[in-house]
Amino acid sequence: MESLLLEYLPILIFMAIALGLSLVMAIGSMLIARQKPDAEKLSAYECGFEAFEDARIKFDVRFYLVAILFIIFDLEVAFLFPWAISLGTIGVFGFWSMIAFLGVLTIGFIYEWRKGALEWE
Repeated sequence: MESLLLEYLPILIFMAIALGLSLVMAIGSMLIARQKPDAEKLSAYECGFEAFEDARIKFDVRFYLVAILFIIFDLEVAFLFPWAISLGTIGVFGFWSMIAFLGVLTIGFIYEWRKGALEWE
């Protein structure tokens, strides 16, 4: 039982170091940085509407479209990197599988482009 617990010791040490460093960085930034908020720093940033209003406020659906597009292309990059690394071992089937995946994403992108989902007025 003791040897089993000793195998987890490096993980425990790693977690303690990570927790200690994160606390030092968070507390250090509070102590060192200037804490002078003004109207510009407290204004809405990149979201387009004030965050502390009624929850039933109407806002443009294009914010969701941008988020969905980001997720789609983020997933594409997440799949392309390991695919490119292992391309020599997965062979022709792996190559054409990725080409089909990229084709589906490209067709979806062209559809959104033609429907005007990427136009911001």
